[in-house]
Amino acid sequence: MQGEAVVNKSKPARLVWIWGIIPLLLLAVMILLLSRFGTGIQDEPVAPIEVLNVERITMTEEGFIVKVLNSGPNEVTIAQVVVNDAFWNATFQPSQTIGRLGHSEIYIPYGWIEGDPYSIVLITTNGIMFTGEVAVAALTPVADANRFVQYALIGFYVGVVPVGLGLLWFPFLRRFSNKGIQGVLALTVGLLFFLVVDTLQEGLELGAEAPGIFQGTGLVWFGALLSFLFLLALDQASERKGKQNGKQVAYKIAGGIGLHNLGEGLAIGAAFAAGEAALGTFLIIGFTLHNITEGVGIASPLLKERPTWRTFLMLAIVGGAPAIIGTWIGGFVFNDTLAALFFGIGAGAIIQVIYVIGKMIIREAAKDGRPAVSWTNLASLTAGIVIMYVTALFVSV
Repeated sequence: MQGEAVVNKSKPARLVWIWGIIPLLLLAVMILLLSRFGTGIQDEPVAPIEVLNVERITMTEEGFIVKVLNSGPNEVTIAQVVVNDAFWNATFQPSQTIGRLGHSEIYIPYGWIEGDPYSIVLITTNGIMFTGEVAVAALTPVADANRFVQYALIGFYVGVVPVGLGLLWFPFLRRFSNKGIQGVLALTVGLLFFLVVDTLQEGLELGAEAPGIFQGTGLVWFGALLSFLFLLALDQASERKGKQNGKQVAYKIAGGIGLHNLGEGLAIGAAFAAGEAALGTFLIIGFTLHNITEGVGIASPLLKERPTWRTFLMLAIVGGAPAIIGTWIGGFVFNDTLAALFFGIGAGAIIQVIYVIGKMIIREAAKDGRPAVSWTNLASLTAGIVIMYVTALFVSV
């Protein structure tokens, strides 16, 4: 009798799994039928649907190497290559016919002149043209050990050094009263709020340049939402284990700022890779001035604690070292789609840090019997935004 009861209980369980699989099987059958027999509408498209994205133009001593992606629904065959209005010979690797989501590299032997602009037009067999531009011709840097170290030093100057200098204000900030400390926290919110807006704006611009099939602007929002919720879940899990201390919040701020500095490194590396050394140098100076205030934001949660010098060293590395990674990526393997995703993740991380600091301000104000939205805090928040805005003028291009 017991055996029969077990069998009877297992049958409903198997039926549940069957009902879960049946809709998927029917969906697969429907897609198969549509792909094989079509919709029954026989109208031909007015024009062939072809989409080619020029992802990167590398300049060598022999000429151009153009990397393209077919992000359209059909395969594309490149019939002709035009450089500055002149038809030119080219070789293709692996082939001049590119399947959907396939890549090809086009090798164009051309005696370019340094400093001149160039326009490269790819014409398909259907007569559709796709253009890649070289604003200022310059030899593309080779990824050798020397260049690798140079980019690392640039990221160090832009990220680690200014964040570390900003952390040196810690002894001065510790002299503030509880009201002053809350003002510093509100100043941090202002700094981070500007960084959120700036990060989202940069990400959306890059997302718009990415191939449409990858939904670049959507990746920014998806990355921001998922990183915010992920960090929020981690934060709530740590709160259940015990009270969150200022050191943990400082590391969260440093992590969020680090992701933003990763994006700054991308911009610098991409400028040097494109041969725009003057622009790259200008960005280095501007970002260095801009980032020194970030150390204040990282130090603000530690004002009631006694951190060691090792803590400050690690915070400077967490907040600044991503600029080194960003410079490497921008200089050697820059990709609009991935860059947009990085910016979105960074924006979500910074928003989560703002949320944490906002809770700290409300909690500390309640202990002292003062309103969280006081004139002091409002003035500090405004000052943080203004400081970041003014320093950002040094890097506006």
